[in-house]
Amino acid sequence: MSVTSKGPWSAEQIDQFLQDSVFPMRLACVGDDGFPRVVSVWFQYVEGTFYCVSHRASQLVALLRDNDKVGFEVAPNLPPYCGVRGQGIAILSNEGAGDVLEGLLQRYLGGAESRLGNWLLSRRDEELLISVKPRRIFSWDYRERMDEN
Repeated sequence: MSVTSKGPWSAEQIDQFLQDSVFPMRLACVGDDGFPRVVSVWFQYVEGTFYCVSHRASQLVALLRDNDKVGFEVAPNLPPYCGVRGQGIAILSNEGAGDVLEGLLQRYLGGAESRLGNWLLSRRDEELLISVKPRRIFSWDYRERMDEN
């Protein structure tokens, strides 16, 4: 399925932003009560797909099993604001979660040599891989207008 893209950034700029960004992705999924849930997750963006992991017993995994449609946003919390948001389909898998987890620890913590890193790796066999395939991507960039001081 092709991805539709809107906003000021080219596909190459979006890819570069997502590959370089080390803020968590906000992942939105729908609960069985119809209300959205937003969860911040570490991610890697490789060849048009977001990869993250979650414990197989997490509420996030349970929600994604019930409904694979998600929303996402990657953006800094501080101005000047810019970022990428969109919608996609989440796929759960038992394969590859440990390798992605190691990559995430390197990306966000600089390695696994910490109490958090060691704890997460001790549960690597209990993690599931979440792959999010975007269907729609929207970029926005307010940096120029916010720098007009």
